[in-house]
Amino acid sequence: MEQNRCLGQRVQEYHNRHIDVDCVRGFRQSRWLQPQSQSVLLSTAAQHPVRYTSRTASNRPAEPFLPTSLSSTPLIRSYSQSPRLARSAEPRPGGAAEIYVAYGMTQKLFEACSSQTDYQIPQISQKGVPVPKTETGEDLGVGESWWFKELGLRPTFSTWSQVTFLHMYLLTVRLRALPSHDSVQTYSRHLIDHFSHNAEHRMDVLHDISSRTIRNKYLKDLFIQWRGVLAAYDEGLVKGDAVLGAAIWRNLWKASPTGPDGQELDWSKVALVVAYMRRVLSQLSQVSEADMVFTLSGKDRGTIFGYSEADRKLVESSR
Repeated sequence: MEQNRCLGQRVQEYHNRHIDVDCVRGFRQSRWLQPQSQSVLLSTAAQHPVRYTSRTASNRPAEPFLPTSLSSTPLIRSYSQSPRLARSAEPRPGGAAEIYVAYGMTQKLFEACSSQTDYQIPQISQKGVPVPKTETGEDLGVGESWWFKELGLRPTFSTWSQVTFLHMYLLTVRLRALPSHDSVQTYSRHLIDHFSHNAEHRMDVLHDISSRTIRNKYLKDLFIQWRGVLAAYDEGLVKGDAVLGAAIWRNLWKASPTGPDGQELDWSKVALVVAYMRRVLSQLSQVSEADMVFTLSGKDRGTIFGYSEADRKLVESSR
């Protein structure tokens, strides 16, 4: 009798200390749970070891141990509510948690867009040295991007803004696949906010526009241009490459029949941008939202945003 009572106490103690690992697994599989959060869970489990049992006929608990992979360890208990608990840990669409997550993610994504045609104006730091100008009076900088070398675009503020808009549009198309409309709006709003802050900083630092009133006027114009970019590129994706190419020509080459060098425009350059946009959209569709930041800003960031010989070959084969 006494032995049975002791055994019952041990079973009750084991039951009270049992961890529903299915819940932990649900948290790990949640796309909102970061890797550092998983390490916290593992360290907590290491400090409080529990007993795990396999699904066998034996009722004797196994020895205490910490499994190397929680998701691969079979357990006795499994609650049907576990997926519901995991979903409850995800940031609610439009909630405060998602706003913070979206702000950090879109900041990295915007940096990937902005860096495509980054430029500098060395004369701005040299006292008394005039800044070179284009024929239209824009400040002319220096840059090493393939957009300048391969396409012949000028390293100016307008080129930077339009190419950045183009990449922001490609990300916006991908973010439209988010499960909630509120989430799409949150990410899109943060993306344009990061652009506005960076554009105002460039106006002040690189182009010496010290008047906040003038900067605000330019920012309003840029926001109107962004709305036009969304409409024009959306129409191009739906109606075909000719319409998309026309939108690219209007935005990047300012609807000019000649290139920046004064020569007749090489339309294969416009076709190259069309092929670039199609390829990037296809590759982004294969990347999850959680992996986009690492794919576009990590060590392999040039694999999607960047020059590709495949785009060039596609254009040449279509001639």
